[in-house]
Amino acid sequence: QVQLVESGGGLVQSGGSLRLSCAASGSIYSMNAMGWFRQPPEKQRELFAARTSGGNTNYVNSVKDRFTISRDNAKYTVSLHMDNLTPEDKAVYSCSAGPSMDYFVYWGQGTQVTVSS
Repeated sequence: QVQLVESGGGLVQSGGSLRLSCAASGSIYSMNAMGWFRQPPEKQRELFAARTSGGNTNYVNSVKDRFTISRDNAKYTVSLHMDNLTPEDKAVYSCSAGPSMDYFVYWGQGTQVTVSS
């Protein structure tokens, strides 16, 4: 089992920045990939950023050049730095872990990010 706990969500003005963090515990050593999902209101959850323990990263186009995922393998934490936020980024953001970037099996409870216009 893997437990994931997010922190750092909140309200920010459009154009602002926010940093999310995720602390992992449990059998995290088997989880090569950690990532961030988000679910906007009335929309499906999407994986938008992921990073492997070896440093490979993937981003969806809508966040590329604005968001940065980082990972501390020794501390079992993954962070997300978000710049130039827009109201379209409003969502519940969840940390996730899995054996590969194509297969995530654990999620945290999520943290709300709201961007005011």
